[in-house]
Amino acid sequence: MTFLEILTVCVLVLTIALSFSFYKLYKFSMIILNLEDSIENCLSVLDERYKSMNEVLEIPIFFDSLEVRSVIEDIKVSRDSLVEVANKLTENTRSEIETQKEN
Repeated sequence: MTFLEILTVCVLVLTIALSFSFYKLYKFSMIILNLEDSIENCLSVLDERYKSMNEVLEIPIFFDSLEVRSVIEDIKVSRDSLVEVANKLTENTRSEIETQKEN
């Protein structure tokens, strides 16, 4: 084999490897974009539920039953957990948004 033949084989192998890498990169980027869209949709649903729960919690309680107070407390805990989940999901993007606002 001559040097030119060896070089041609190497270029061919590297081109195939690069093409495979681009294919995998495209697939992974599409997975990440789809996941990001799903998370955004979930966050919008969580935001709507948070607003709904907050409105219910604003209404004064006229019934002094232990069961009603327990349900109200469960709603408060659920509301707080929704905020916690939303904050954890947007933890990394929040710093990027703050950086963009500063610029």
